[in-house]
Amino acid sequence: MKKQANKGTLVIFSGPSGSGKDTVLSKVLERDPSLKLSVSFTTRARRADEIDGVHYHFLTQEQFRFKLSQGLVLEYAEYGGSFYGTPKGPVDEMLAAGQTVILKIEVQGAARVRKVYPDALAIFLMPPSPEVLEKRLRARRTDAEEQIQTRLAIAREEIRRQDEYRFCVVNDDLERAADDVLNILHDSAC
Repeated sequence: MKKQANKGTLVIFSGPSGSGKDTVLSKVLERDPSLKLSVSFTTRARRADEIDGVHYHFLTQEQFRFKLSQGLVLEYAEYGGSFYGTPKGPVDEMLAAGQTVILKIEVQGAARVRKVYPDALAIFLMPPSPEVLEKRLRARRTDAEEQIQTRLAIAREEIRRQDEYRFCVVNDDLERAADDVLNILHDSAC
């Protein structure tokens, strides 16, 4: 993938809940700090270890709807009863500055972004197996059984759509998965 002068590269990074997106991305960003991660909006409840403005921008439903009405959201999706969205302004600014911007987004939102940015580099992160995925979701101890079952049902649908992505990385080993993502980014001239 060639990028234009002074135009950055947009990277879509998706995978089912429990695939390890946050963990893999934190390794990737640690190894290549020139990469920029877009911090998404969400209306879901903040987990104990999450920091507003670092992991997500936590919003109320009303705040989220206002940003949508003002055209301040590049893409959004409803996932498990909560909304997630990408702030448009910061992404446009980073791309204009020639930076590589990673969007950690759901499959629904990724499809919307590809319509606006058809040249975006799309990477799908797969769990090694459905059993490992369920084990990871349960190990979090953040969701009730009903939420876990909802996440597993959504994961099955998302995995069926992996062929919409240019690359697929299996997260069966954290170091190897981070290496694979970095190799994809560097080989694609990001």
